[in-house]
Amino acid sequence: MKRQRVVILGSTGSIGRSALEVLAPMREEYNVVGLAGGSRWERLAAQAMEYHPEVLAMTDATAGKRLATEMGRRFRVLTGHDAMYQLVDLCDFDCVIVGVVGSIVLPATVRAVERGKRLAIANKECMVVAGSILAPLATETGAEIIPVDSEHSAVFQAMHAGRTCDVRRVILTASGGPFRTWSREQMSAATLEDALRHPTWQMGPKITIDSATMMNKALEIVEARWLFGLAHDQIDVVVHPESIVHSMVEFYDGSVMAQLGTPDMRTPIQYALTYPARLKCPSARLDLTAARTLHFEAPDAERFPALRLGHLVAERGGTAGAVVNAANESAVQLFRDGLIRFSEIVPSVEGVLERHEFVGEPGLEDLMRADAWAREEVLRCTAC
Repeated sequence: MKRQRVVILGSTGSIGRSALEVLAPMREEYNVVGLAGGSRWERLAAQAMEYHPEVLAMTDATAGKRLATEMGRRFRVLTGHDAMYQLVDLCDFDCVIVGVVGSIVLPATVRAVERGKRLAIANKECMVVAGSILAPLATETGAEIIPVDSEHSAVFQAMHAGRTCDVRRVILTASGGPFRTWSREQMSAATLEDALRHPTWQMGPKITIDSATMMNKALEIVEARWLFGLAHDQIDVVVHPESIVHSMVEFYDGSVMAQLGTPDMRTPIQYALTYPARLKCPSARLDLTAARTLHFEAPDAERFPALRLGHLVAERGGTAGAVVNAANESAVQLFRDGLIRFSEIVPSVEGVLERHEFVGEPGLEDLMRADAWAREEVLRCTAC
């Protein structure tokens, strides 16, 4: 097998750093040719010195100038809002790891699919916002969209036990987040520090807060709808605090296929890179005798109304995903800035969706307009 050329979008974040850990012992098989980050230019510079990519990209213009000043003589440096798009458009690569949180990476993701590349995609938002465009485009170009988040990676693996038409339902597991046992009254007084205290996973602040509201699971319902060609009522959620069973697929014959493993993002990252091969991974091996007992429970839709929202968006399609994703990003940022309470995040998103002028078959420009409108609407309503 020829040495695979890899681009990492979001190399300075949690997913990107885990991806580099996975790639470090496989340098004879994989060559990192492009790295992209947001504003942490010093971290990107250090990664460049270790992995020697051909191209660097930084979306923050100020940080990009610093990076270009320090590294411009050794590497090609792209800067600005469209730097990731330029990287994907210009670079010769086989696989791109999409590890950036948010819809900022959507144009670069679309371009990678247009080029027929393999995408190891950890970004929920791209499929939520533009799954109606990306899924058929991948079929047309031969691009491979392989999920990296643990739940959809598990579904991807379990579905190989049968055909899509044989699937009765997909069961996404959820840790329940830091507020799994909290009452509605307790949750209404939750602080930022409370919301960032995830019991299982080490993640960035935005996705950790999404886990606390269970908006992450709502987005995953929509993502699964597009990744696997399912109807919204074929996707269920079950709370599983140990995060050992990553997801399950039930077939029409009653068989249920589950993927189990220790909660370590390096495993699905490596699988997306090496699929269909399975290579030795640095993550810890699962010992079920140590785990002893696994618990499962139904999610509480009253305490976590985001789940209903996920099914609604998966059913409606169109611009609904773009609106919910953008409104949630804005509301989460307002919570992080201390401008709204934790309990106001999901109602803010619901209100924006209700006021949105829905487009059933949007193009990319329609989706980006819906995204921009939703962000502004959250801010407008907060200021009222």
